[in-house]
Amino acid sequence: MNPGWIAGGVRARLLLEHRAGVETAQELGRSPSLARALEVLAGTPYAPVASAGQRLEDAQRAVAASVAFSCRVLAAWLPRDAAVGIRAMASWFELVNIEDRIAYLEGGELRPPFELGVLSSVWEAAGDAGSLDELRRVLGRSVWGDPGSDEPQEIQLWLRVSWARRVARQAPGAGSWADGALAILLAAEMFVAGRFFDPPVARRLGLDEAWRDATTIQALRERLPGRAAWALASVDEPSDLWRAEPTWWRRVGSDAESMTRRRLDDPGVVLGAVALLALDAMRVNAALAVAARAGASPAAEVLDALC
Repeated sequence: MNPGWIAGGVRARLLLEHRAGVETAQELGRSPSLARALEVLAGTPYAPVASAGQRLEDAQRAVAASVAFSCRVLAAWLPRDAAVGIRAMASWFELVNIEDRIAYLEGGELRPPFELGVLSSVWEAAGDAGSLDELRRVLGRSVWGDPGSDEPQEIQLWLRVSWARRVARQAPGAGSWADGALAILLAAEMFVAGRFFDPPVARRLGLDEAWRDATTIQALRERLPGRAAWALASVDEPSDLWRAEPTWWRRVGSDAESMTRRRLDDPGVVLGAVALLALDAMRVNAALAVAARAGASPAAEVLDALC
């Protein structure tokens, strides 16, 4: 048995005790206002986030930051070579930081970044980039790779595909999750944003081209391999594409629950715990959005789907 993985597995199961849970998320969603929801949140493991007077965006950001903190804790408990998978999954927070930097360079507000610590691969340099061209060069020298363009949309697309490919390579237990996320991304790009991939672009992204001539989501689903197509099983029309993400999360949650029940030295325990912590945060953030709009929000449907 690997002592490093055992220590990480023990810590992962302990962290799972600090989730809010489905019932609390539903209670938050029934709150008549964000202020009341934050009062309820103060009685949960998310208490540090629940300071009075927060904007919805600030509260949701703080909830997400708690997951990043848990990932840093878990990575610290694992031997460096064993933390590769969790760092790949948690690189989503670095992705968000980079996207926020892109928004800032485009004239948006300067948002406080997620604290990454040992999870960071390029953020220190990316956070100092003074232009999109400089940011592209920074990414090209990192594990993210060269986006091939300094256009914001192209960089963002590259980051998301690169994240999914990295997870699939370095966290094999999460490979089907990464492939499913890519399927949702393709569908959104093709049938919502109306952007199609030229063959050279698809090859640069490492994507199979069999789906390129799909004219409907159903046709796309039929052309994708099963390890990716499952994420689009509940969707036939672009207007229903929002349902794919809750479907994805439910599958991830089910898989992750099983993974966390394995032997403590099984890498799946840690990866499953990360996924369950992220799912809990998603439920809480959806619930806060519902409360902030007194229940009259598309977020109510998302919350129902997640719970």
